[in-house]
Amino acid sequence: MAETKHLSGDIRREQIKKAVLEIVFSEGLKKLTTKNLAKKVGLSEGAVFRHYPTKQAIILGIIDDVKNELVTKLKQISEQKNKSPEEKLEKFVCSHITYLKKNKGISIILFTEASYQNDAVLKEKLDEIFHLQKNYFTNIIRMGINSGVWEHSISSENVAALYMGIPITMNIELNLNPGKFKYTNFCRNMVILLQRILERR
Repeated sequence: MAETKHLSGDIRREQIKKAVLEIVFSEGLKKLTTKNLAKKVGLSEGAVFRHYPTKQAIILGIIDDVKNELVTKLKQISEQKNKSPEEKLEKFVCSHITYLKKNKGISIILFTEASYQNDAVLKEKLDEIFHLQKNYFTNIIRMGINSGVWEHSISSENVAALYMGIPITMNIELNLNPGKFKYTNFCRNMVILLQRILERR
């Protein structure tokens, strides 16, 4: 029992963040209440507040996870020395999609909660994540253009802006076709689309 108590802090915080994503994805933001969250995790509302004093604190924790887990990995992919631009592009896109698959509800949290709550701290963190992802993707495109693999007249910034719409498209697909969405096909199709846009004329 003592060991469970020792581990419970970190474990409970992870459970709470996971429960937030599950509620948001399956039931919507309106159902993200302390009562529903406590029930989902199997805690009292007071216990939830002992781990996170506010809902904002939970959202900030989730956003920090996105930066530490997803954005860090995308940075590593963009900076790999022994990979071609095409290999980096595919790995970058599919890693992003795999992360969103594993963490359903992330897109809703990032692009809805932070925006509509008009919370300056959340918006600042979201802006940082958005621009880091975009910059790492742009670096891959520039590498391909500079090495002659892709069309030199293509705007890497425009392709990056197009890429940043993929999570939103994926989220729409997930909500409209629950249980039917094919992640592998979606990743492959997005990579093919981007490659065709980038092809030398």
